Amino acid sequence: MTKDQKIILYLLACVQFTNIMDFMIMMPMGPIIMKEFSLTAREYSFLVSAYSISAGVCGFIAAFFVDKFDRKNVLTIAYIGLLVGTLACAVAPTYQMLMVARIIAGVFGGVLGSQVIAIAGDITSYEHRAEGLAIIMAAFSTASVLGVPLGLYLASTISWHIPFVFIVAVGSVNLILIYKYLPNLTSHISTSLTKPSPLAILTNIGKDSNQIKALLLSVIVIFGHFCTIPSLSPYLTINVGMSVDNVSLIYLIGGGVTIVSARIVGKLADKKGKYLVFAICGTLFLIPVYLMTNLYTGASLVVILSITTLFFLFANGRTLTMQAIVSGVVDNEQRGGFTSISSSMVQLGSGAASFVGGLIVQKAADGTLLHYEWVGYLSITFMIIGIILGKYVKPYGS
Repeated sequence: MTKDQKIILYLLACVQFTNIMDFMIMMPMGPIIMKEFSLTAREYSFLVSAYSISAGVCGFIAAFFVDKFDRKNVLTIAYIGLLVGTLACAVAPTYQMLMVARIIAGVFGGVLGSQVIAIAGDITSYEHRAEGLAIIMAAFSTASVLGVPLGLYLASTISWHIPFVFIVAVGSVNLILIYKYLPNLTSHISTSLTKPSPLAILTNIGKDSNQIKALLLSVIVIFGHFCTIPSLSPYLTINVGMSVDNVSLIYLIGGGVTIVSARIVGKLADKKGKYLVFAICGTLFLIPVYLMTNLYTGASLVVILSITTLFFLFANGRTLTMQAIVSGVVDNEQRGGFTSISSSMVQLGSGAASFVGGLIVQKAADGTLLHYEWVGYLSITFMIIGIILGKYVKPYGS
């Protein structure tokens, strides 16, 4: 990749850092927010899924028109909207107001995430796309290593509102960098006088079985991942006995490992084959999922962190290669619309997974969580289906 391509990718990673942190911070703050508003595990899972579902719906609608505009402009507007929603989270006084604020953030966060992936796909060739996406995925690792632990520290020492203030502050700096350094991106805009209608976009996808399989792959993999996430921190602190103060270590160590592994996995995927690496990471992912959702009470911190770090490692590699596979099923001109629909499907899938996970996990009379292992078995089932399906998703033009 060229120097200019890398600069754009790192700038996008900075944007994605705040987008991911805005979403991720809700999950480890579960014990804090549940205590603050006296919520059940089910009510909290609804709060997490509200963001994902609104992101999915809005991302789906945006897919019908984003390819008609400069990607820089779409990215900027979506980013401003996300920061407004996040600021609303920072000042929310009640559970209901926080729910509304999360929905607002999700509306714009879904569009933002799809544009980041679309831009990365536009400026990189298929041969280097996994490496390019690995840079974007580093935002996830950085959010885990720096953002989430810092956010948890601010939440526990000052107030749960403060992490959202931090996100808005960092995002404001990113907006300035976008204005100054991100070039206008219009090469994807069709020169034809007739733009595809929303129905035409859906029809094109409906006629292409490869695109349908790619969308299904995204949903299946993400569903299998997120059904375990909302109840993870409460499960570890309530059932297993992990200290709330140590929850940040899960993200610090797990994210730190993926900062290194993401680039390695990306290069391996480009060299050895995206599906091969996806299948390997997906298969290895099954091990920590089973162990994590079947932990025994009193498990040592070393055991817990070893399992969760493996979870981060293989989940990151699996998701990175899955995104590279999915983004490669369309050409540049169609990528914005397709990626928006793909991202919206992923958001809806994660929202549905959080919702279903919340329905499965119940709170016992003594306060412990029941049936979390069922969620683990559900995750394993979906991942196996994803590995099988991924073999049949082919790159555009093959």
